[in-house]
Formats: sequence, structure tokens, C-alpha cells
Amino acid sequence: MSEAPETSPTASRRTLLCGAAAVLAAGGTVAVTGCGSSSSSSSSSGTASAPQGPVDLGPASAVPEGGGKVFREQKIVVTQPTAGQYKAFSAKCTHAGCIVDQVQKEQIQCPCHGSRFGIVDGAVQDGPAPSPLPAYTVTVEGGNLKVTPS
Repeated sequence: MSEAPETSPTASRRTLLCGAAAVLAAGGTVAVTGCGSSSSSSSSSGTASAPQGPVDLGPASAVPEGGGKVFREQKIVVTQPTAGQYKAFSAKCTHAGCIVDQVQKEQIQCPCHGSRFGIVDGAVQDGPAPSPLPAYTVTVEGGNLKVTPS
């Protein structure tokens, strides 16, 4: 007979969307702090999630020509703008720290706030991201991708 108290739909919607985006983008392992906070990690370089040393990401053939692949666990996205040309970037969006979730239509896409980055240089093509994705060095050794932070 009593009605449930009304909650703020804006706050609960934001919480739900940010939480869902973070969980989906990182396979359930990322904290939601990137959605509502502008603070960064305690690293003075701002690249706390950068891999240390070369990271073997497996077969280069897994990265489609004209597209790319997000390696969520390593927080790396690798693209192949043209046949045999590989580019690697941090998968951490420069806007709020969310992990990008896909590469489509020659753009690296962030699910949290709609930022889009170019597959050739990681440059912002659509905001709100303020800067490009940090580039990493990528090589192909024995058919496998090896990525090292630049």
C-alpha cells in the first residue's frame, strides 16, 4: 500500500551506465572510478597502466587489415591501417580512463563517453577526449606481435 521512495533518475542512470561500461570494457576487472573522477593514478608519468618491457600479444593475423584488436587484459589496442603496417596504443581513454572496447570504421572507440581515435596515429577524431592515445612500439617477430611502451 505504500509507494517506494523516488530516487534521482539522473544519478542512478549515470551510476548504472558508468558501471556497466567499465565492467563490459574490461571483462569485469576495472574499477568504476574512471567514470566520475578526473584523478589519475599515483604514477608521476601518467602511464601507470603501461606494460613493462615487451608484451607478446600472439599472432599478428588476429589484427584485421583496416581495423584493429583490443587486448583488454594488457590495456593495449593494436591496429593494422594497411597490410603489414601495425600500430599500438594504450587502450586507456585519455578522457576518463575507460578502456576502449572496439575498433570499427577505422576508429578506436571508447564506450564510456563516445570518444573516437584514429587507427593510424591514435589522434582524437571525436571528443570529449582531450589528447591522443599514447603510442607504443610494435614489432612482428616470428609472426607474433611484440609491444613495448614508447
